[in-house]
Amino acid sequence: MRSPFLTPVAFLLLLAACGPSDRIAVEVTFPSERSAEALDGRLILVLSQDTAGEPRFHVTDGPGAQPVFGLDVEGWEPASPATFTDSVFGYPVSRLGDLPAGTYRAQAVLNRYQTFTRADGHVVKLPPDRGEGQQWARKPGNLYSPATDLTVAADGTARLELTLSEEIPPVADFAEQETEWVKYVRIRSDLLSEFWGTDMYLGAWVLLPAGFDEHPNARYPLAIFHGHFPSSFSALRTEPPDTTVACQYSARFSLDCYNRVQQQWQYQLYKDWTSPGFPRHLVVEIQHPTFYFDDSYAVNSQAQGPWGDAIMKELIPEIERRYRGIGEGWARFTYGGSTGGWEAMAVQVFYPDDFNGAYVACPDPIDFRAYTVVDIYEDENAYYLDEPFKRTPRPGHRDWLGHVDRTIEESNHLELVLGTKSRSGGQWDIWEATYSPIGLDGYPQRIYDKVTGEIDPEVAAFWRENYDLSYILRRDWATLGPKLAGKLHIYVGDMDNYYLNNAVYLVEEFLESTTDPYYAGEVDYGDRAEHCWNGDHTQPNAISRLRYIQMFARKMVQRMMESHPPGADLTSWRY
Repeated sequence: MRSPFLTPVAFLLLLAACGPSDRIAVEVTFPSERSAEALDGRLILVLSQDTAGEPRFHVTDGPGAQPVFGLDVEGWEPASPATFTDSVFGYPVSRLGDLPAGTYRAQAVLNRYQTFTRADGHVVKLPPDRGEGQQWARKPGNLYSPATDLTVAADGTARLELTLSEEIPPVADFAEQETEWVKYVRIRSDLLSEFWGTDMYLGAWVLLPAGFDEHPNARYPLAIFHGHFPSSFSALRTEPPDTTVACQYSARFSLDCYNRVQQQWQYQLYKDWTSPGFPRHLVVEIQHPTFYFDDSYAVNSQAQGPWGDAIMKELIPEIERRYRGIGEGWARFTYGGSTGGWEAMAVQVFYPDDFNGAYVACPDPIDFRAYTVVDIYEDENAYYLDEPFKRTPRPGHRDWLGHVDRTIEESNHLELVLGTKSRSGGQWDIWEATYSPIGLDGYPQRIYDKVTGEIDPEVAAFWRENYDLSYILRRDWATLGPKLAGKLHIYVGDMDNYYLNNAVYLVEEFLESTTDPYYAGEVDYGDRAEHCWNGDHTQPNAISRLRYIQMFARKMVQRMMESHPPGADLTSWRY
């Protein structure tokens, strides 16, 4: 039974539809010097009372959230005002007309869209990545206004005009960061270019093994380190830590001078990497930002295109060709955490013969019966436990003691402010863009109404058949099981901030109860560990996240020694 009560946001939207007189109006224009042509995009208005830095960097769904509002603009002409009025949707203030009296630092940003005609015939408008990893507040070419004070009077009235006079500059050429150890690869993808109707590229950082030049006949195993957009290969540093650099405090880990700690472990990797006996192999970090997020989730999807095939059939073979990879599934591995954890497990499941092991840390939901705290198949609403006389908000983020600081509804409403049609660049929207079927408008179909949280069971059914990794394992174990035995290793903290351990419990239950064949892998939990625990019982999260390569390199060698095919090269790379 559905509750008869309206959510606060739905009630405010209903009031807005009644057309009250606008007490607040913020007009935004851009000069012809910035663009002589009409522009499309998402116009974002931030009204912050935080005095540190620019307002565009103050947008968050956490406790420090500052008011932000959004408008879609299409065919927006130079010097023609786009106006934010009382009814414009916002977060955490639900609409602009309810902004409390006070003084705010106002800044507007246009996240510019480009028009694409896909191979499926759909014409869509999306924000292209420009080398920044799909970050609207830092995207080269996006226009923004200088921060300007806006005062809302005691009677709730305010007027302001903003001009998008500034433009975010381009990023530096990634190839300029190449070193003796780290190489940069960029290729045009035929598969993605055909799908999107324009040139599409994949990039990657490749860490070369010690002795690469001295052993020209060696061919190497390869490990893909999945994660968010890598603007550099930050895991390795060839010089000792800089003890003169100013200390930076990490609020996430409650640790002072964390920047120096990172440098210490980056240098430790260099010492380990070049030490005698350390496994010689290639480590790859992929740049695959899409129009929806900072990476593609490394799988094929209706809305995003054939990213999985592009990585596996175009990028990885080219890297192995250039840098003497063995190029066979028994000598390939994958690992990562969070988004990277889901990707590591997904590519092992979808390309079971192409990898010999996946080390899956704190993965995004791998069973959609536990889509964080939502069962998308049985629940009717993603935002609330919905009963006749009580609506309980579903938590979205907690600490290791269970203290909740945001709800699923709040995180999704911020995404709706930042972009309609799954275009926010946020976490919930990229899951939708990856897993959903295409709607009639060419954009991903909503798994749930973004305002109310009402779940669409038909979309949920599509998710289950195509991307619910747990369901796919259960459905296809007769054929997948023999190919995956010994390959799945899953780690998560039992107090993961995003409740990602819930899905792991369900997967473990299946894996441990199935004996035909037995999965012969590992599922492990960190006691009271938050996101993103990766199986290291000897170090806290702040340290273990800096040691992925050291943690899994020797496990990969052991696996290859146990499972290689006849005639495999077990010597050229073992020096």
